Order: sequence, then C-alpha cells, then structure tokens
Amino acid sequence: MRLSIGQDMRMAQKQILAPRMIQSMEILQLPILELQERIEQELQENPVLELREEEPELPAEADSVDSREIPDAPTEGERELVINETTQNEDDFERLCNMDEECPEAFNESVSQSRGGIEEAAERKHDALANTPAHQQTLHDYLRDQLAWFDLDEATRAMAERIIYNLDPNGYLQGRLEDVLPPTASAEELELAQSALKLVQRLDPPGVGARDLRECLLLQVRPGQPFEEELRTLISDHLEDIEANRLPAIKRKTGWSIERIQEVVTELRRLNPKPGADFYEELVQPVTPDVYVEQDDSGRYVVRLDDARLPSLYISPYYRQLLAGGQAATEAREWIKRKINSAQWLIEAIEQRRQTLTKVAQAIVDHQTEFLNRGPEHIEPLKMQQIADKVGVHVTTVSRAVDDKWIQTPRGIFPLKRFFCGGTVGADGVEVAWDTVRMKLQELIDNEDKQHPLSDEELMAKMAEQGITVARRTVTKYRKAMRIPSSRQRRAWTEAADGHSSAEES
Repeated sequence: MRLSIGQDMRMAQKQILAPRMIQSMEILQLPILELQERIEQELQENPVLELREEEPELPAEADSVDSREIPDAPTEGERELVINETTQNEDDFERLCNMDEECPEAFNESVSQSRGGIEEAAERKHDALANTPAHQQTLHDYLRDQLAWFDLDEATRAMAERIIYNLDPNGYLQGRLEDVLPPTASAEELELAQSALKLVQRLDPPGVGARDLRECLLLQVRPGQPFEEELRTLISDHLEDIEANRLPAIKRKTGWSIERIQEVVTELRRLNPKPGADFYEELVQPVTPDVYVEQDDSGRYVVRLDDARLPSLYISPYYRQLLAGGQAATEAREWIKRKINSAQWLIEAIEQRRQTLTKVAQAIVDHQTEFLNRGPEHIEPLKMQQIADKVGVHVTTVSRAVDDKWIQTPRGIFPLKRFFCGGTVGADGVEVAWDTVRMKLQELIDNEDKQHPLSDEELMAKMAEQGITVARRTVTKYRKAMRIPSSRQRRAWTEAADGHSSAEES
C-alpha cells in the first residue's frame, strides 16, 4: 500500500527524532547528581567525548560570544558528516518533547531504522539500564504510561494528561474539575474533561482521580466484591457514622445487625484512602539543589543553576580530524560518526536542559515571589499548565523539568514541585491556595480552647478575620481532608482525656 507524502515525511521524521528525543527527555529529567553519573558513564564508554580540565581563555574578539556556548563544537562541515540537517531546527527540542503526544509509536526505535541505528539504539538502552541508577517512577508517569493502552483521539489524550498532572501526591483531583480548564473554557471542553476524568479513574491504582474520600472509596468497589452493595451504602451514606463509631445509628438506618455491619466495615478498611501515596515514599538520600535563588540589586529573585558540578565536555579533535581527513577505513568512519553523533547529542541535550530548567525555574520563582518574601503560608495557586504557557513549552516538558529537582531559596530548600498547588475561589472572588487554607485551618485548631473547640462556622469567621474568605462547606471539606474531627468529637475526646487523667490521679 502506497503511503501519502505526509506519511512518508512523518516516518522519516520518526527515524531521525526517536533516539534524540529519548536522550533529550532523559537528560532533562535527571537531577544534578544522576546527571553527573550519566556524564561519567558516557566519558568511560565514548572515547570521542573528552573532559576539559581547565577553561581556555577566550580571544578578545570573542567577547560578544555567549560564555555558555558549547566548547570546541564541530564546524559546520564536520557537523554535516555526522548529523542530518533536518535535526538542527531551533524547535527540535520542543518537537522532541511533543512527539510522544503526536506520535506515540515514535518511541519504537525499531520502526524503519537502519541496522546500524537499531544496534546503536539498543546499545544505548542496554547501557542505560545496566549502569544508570534506578529512577523512582512517579504516580504521574505511571498513569500516563497506561494511557497508551487506550485508543484515544488527541484531544482526549491531552485532557487526560492535564488531569493526571493536576493530581496531588495522594492521587486526588483537589477542587473542581473546572479548575483544570482555562477560565474561558467552553461547554464542549468541560464535557471533554468529564469524559477524560472518567478515563483516568479507570486506571491503576484503583481510586485515583477521585475528588474526595467518598468518591475514592466508591471507585475501588468492584462488581462481585464481597459485600459490594453494603459497601456502596456505607460509603455513600454512613462514612461519618463509621468515623465516629456510631454502629447503632447505622443499624437503625439500615436494619442490618451489628455483626454484619462490623464485617462490612472490616472489608471497607481493606480499601486504600490514599491510592497515590505509595509512589511518594520518602527515600533517605542527600538533597542536592539543582537551582539556587538569589536577589539582585533591584530586589528581584533570580535563579541560577549549579553548573559548577557539571564537567565541561568537548569532542576529541583527534577523532574529528580523523573523520574529516577521510583516511580511516569505511567501517572505522561509520563507528566514528556514531560516536561523534552520540557525543554531540549529549552535549546539546545538557545545554538544552540548562536552558529549559532555567526558564521554568525562573517562571516559578516569579509567580511565587510572595512565598519567598513572606513564607509558605503566602504560596499562590499555580498549575504546571500556567508555567508551560508562560515559558512556551508543553506541560509534560515542565513536569520533566521539575521532576526530582530541588531549589535552594532564602526560605530553605524545597522540591520544585512544592510550588505547584491548586486553589479555590473565596466568597470575595479572590483565589486562595489550598496550602494557605490548610495551614491557617490547622493553626486555628491548634490554638483553640480545647474545652470549647471552634465549629466550622466559627472557623470560617476566624479565617475571614485574617483575610481568607471561604465558605463554611469549604472549611468542612478541608477539615475532613486533613482528618480533623468535628468540634463535637474534639470536645468529646478532650473530656475523655480529662476524665482519664482524673481517674489516674485519684
């Protein structure tokens, strides 16, 4: 069957872009310590790649050249020997990052490649698996990989990915589904988002993509499961009774025996209220910032990367001259081409990582100036899509850029992902970050009179006095999400504790 011109071009593009796309994404995602190890590995395996021990002095006429320009880069003539012209477009990196959305099959390096290309790709993949430290898979990565199982149109896939990257560490979609969409979203876009959310909620682990605990637990109840109908009834109507251990109240409302209720509750406790938490287990490891924040003379916060940790790489002049001179045998020339190509791709991928991470980090810092000036309670609502729009890249590029990266600020060291949080619109129309609401709510409850705990209505009034205007139902939602008992329960626990203390004293 004859392919169209567009299909021919697309297949040719995949042949050229697939290896470079994979390497660029891998390099962007690596934190500084893993990138150092990757460079050391490449230096050992590729004799064409060399380490510059000392920085050479630039000639006077080169003052106008960017000091960060890739050192000892090949001439245009030499580059033509090893790199296809079509890979040198300025938009290469972004096209590479977007290829997984546009052409998922482009990751398959075996498609329409020459034997040498397949062997080289297989060699790089094997070496990476054998020598690169294991990178912990995130919940977002795990969910996104599962989308490949479904035959989706581009719009649905993109919306599902947007929802996935807005999930919190526990796997919940905090707030309303509308918050994922731009303010000007149409009814069709909302309908698409609802369809995409249902798709995400079908993924593993069960319960992911829920907007509250009740929905999370209901998503985990499967047809044919023991006590299926009873579980749905308890989750839908009696979670508060279960939390307060009011089994007689459940008995009156359902007509079930206490023994049966206890059996259903036992089954309920097998469900996972935090389906995404297993992907965020804390690892005991040193924290090394990739990005540092400093204030310039004008008071603006400016980011810089820890480039001093990365060695300066260049391509061996010996091998470049050997290739350009045409004296090597054909087989040797092909080997040198592949090694020079691999080395040049690595150098350019590291430079592109530096540029992308700098732009993304600076955009985050510009948005979170109040956080840096006044503390974590002043964090602003921020989504990855906002940074992607500001920097002009795809949201997946932002996700890879901030993944497992840390930033040193005047307020301390934080993961870059710490600066992304959802928000809610208060009664006054001002958007308030969820973190701000949670921190203030916790502060009020910690400092309340334990004999007369604050009701949700009183908490709402107290928060309004401090400039956080939210509805009472919002206070209730956050309190429950933080697993803080109601004022009645808190008072009962205080009285019980006081009674226990009095009994011990007597």
